[in-house]
Amino acid sequence: MKHRTWPRVSSSPFSSLNFSNATAPRFSAAHSARSTRLCARPPPSPPCADFTALPYDVMVRIAASFDHPNLRAASLVCRAWCEALRPLREAMVLLRWGKRFKHGRRGVRPNADKALDSFMKAAARGSALAMVDAGLIYWERGEKPKAMELYLRAAELGNPSAQCNLGISYLQGSLLLQAKWYMKAAEGGYVRAMYNISLCLSIGEGLSRNHQLARKWMKRAADRGHSKAQFEHGLSLFSEGDMMKAVVYLELATRAGEKGAAHVKNAVLHRLSSASRDHAMHLADSWRALPSV
Repeated sequence: MKHRTWPRVSSSPFSSLNFSNATAPRFSAAHSARSTRLCARPPPSPPCADFTALPYDVMVRIAASFDHPNLRAASLVCRAWCEALRPLREAMVLLRWGKRFKHGRRGVRPNADKALDSFMKAAARGSALAMVDAGLIYWERGEKPKAMELYLRAAELGNPSAQCNLGISYLQGSLLLQAKWYMKAAEGGYVRAMYNISLCLSIGEGLSRNHQLARKWMKRAADRGHSKAQFEHGLSLFSEGDMMKAVVYLELATRAGEKGAAHVKNAVLHRLSSASRDHAMHLADSWRALPSV
């Protein structure tokens, strides 16, 4: 079956402009000859991508993990996109109702069955977000095969949360698949997966040991606000003798509730001068987490 496509945009918005010879500026013969030589072979212009020609199913897969603001913005691009994304807009309404039933919001009593029903209807319309929420309910009920099936569907649509959950699902199974999905989620910007893949690389679980790469992912998670990663990264800096940076990360971990970080931080602070301690606290006060999924 042929996919529906949208009408293509006309080639150039300037093709209808008519420049009369009467209004053209007059140049000398020498100047004209020189211009002709210079412009005889203009560089080829790169082809312009026509995104309105995307098939409906491709567009829906791309937008499967969009949140409401992004979905609404994409729907306003053109009439064709608006039509293609109608099922996902319907799914977004069902997703909201599912969350109300799950958490008992806005005057709605908690009802897990109604929440699951709403999530499954939204998932049937292509929402990867709803697949993850439905999978969580199945996982909490002990129906792990159903949960993993939904996680896999959402993970293949590129949803980082589903990819991380799928990796966790393989804790008692294939370590190779666990590491594979952790890595995909980490590369997609999911902080928890960054921390988990760092641990896999540190101990060689599902991947070859690579301490340098493990440190890189641990720092990325720490810089995005993962408290355990901040603690671990602070300990690594302390072992390397970088006391100033170690104190900053340990302080951040302490503020986030990591009790063990406070003891190490206090031990390090005793080795620093008063000015260095004040500077470290100033750095911690001015720290802001990097954006993440």
